[in-house]
Amino acid sequence: MSDYSLRLSDAEVGRYGQMAEAAREDERDLWEAAGVRPGARVADVGCGPGAISAVLARLVGPSGGVRGVDRDASALAAARELAARSGLANAAFSQGDADATGLEPGSFDVVMMRHVLAHNGGREQAIVDHLASLARPGGTVYLVDVDAGRRGAPVLPGLEDLEEAYRALHAKRGNDLTIGRRLPDLLTAAGLEGARADDRGRTIGLRPGMRPPSWAAREALVSEGLATRGDLSRWAGVLDRLDGEGMPYEIEISQVCARARRPR
Repeated sequence: MSDYSLRLSDAEVGRYGQMAEAAREDERDLWEAAGVRPGARVADVGCGPGAISAVLARLVGPSGGVRGVDRDASALAAARELAARSGLANAAFSQGDADATGLEPGSFDVVMMRHVLAHNGGREQAIVDHLASLARPGGTVYLVDVDAGRRGAPVLPGLEDLEEAYRALHAKRGNDLTIGRRLPDLLTAAGLEGARADDRGRTIGLRPGMRPPSWAAREALVSEGLATRGDLSRWAGVLDRLDGEGMPYEIEISQVCARARRPR
């Protein structure tokens, strides 16, 4: 649910899958504390191509269920394809916005949103308020988002100006790349209880063919006048060269995981 449409190549879908598996390992204890367990009903709002939804669906099992929501039709098509290919009959997907999902209020054990608030400057509280309304009494809202002020931005060699343009895009649109540190306050203001946050930054090795998040925003960079077609061609050449070296490269993900419960 970013404010630009995702450009989902097979490699980029692969990056989402890799990050989903890393999230499962890194956040296993937090997911369990939030209530992700067999039989749980989980909403994955801003599900993108469904990589996290697929992991959640396997964890909650056939007695539970996952509802993924995104506003991007191509992302939803990828999510449905992944679920079907994985045999996950307990995962379903629908189109909706971050603050108007169309999901049934008060019906989910866990409502999860990952890396969406940083793309929706000015709407953060309205979005979290809506997520809070989806949780059942005693249910949990679980947020993950960036705190780019805590660590350096993930920059691949030769792509420094791509990352600068990406940060400029967020600034131009009023987005907060330090939103992670505000997550507990947003949860509390939504009427939820016991808000707590955990710093769960990590380093992810990208295999050849995978791309950093900034690359998914390339068309938005051009349309906003922050890059040219020539820049895109040059950046693509750098990425192709890195692929040709046959060596994985790493990006550092600076993020905060926060959760709170709806009062019973």
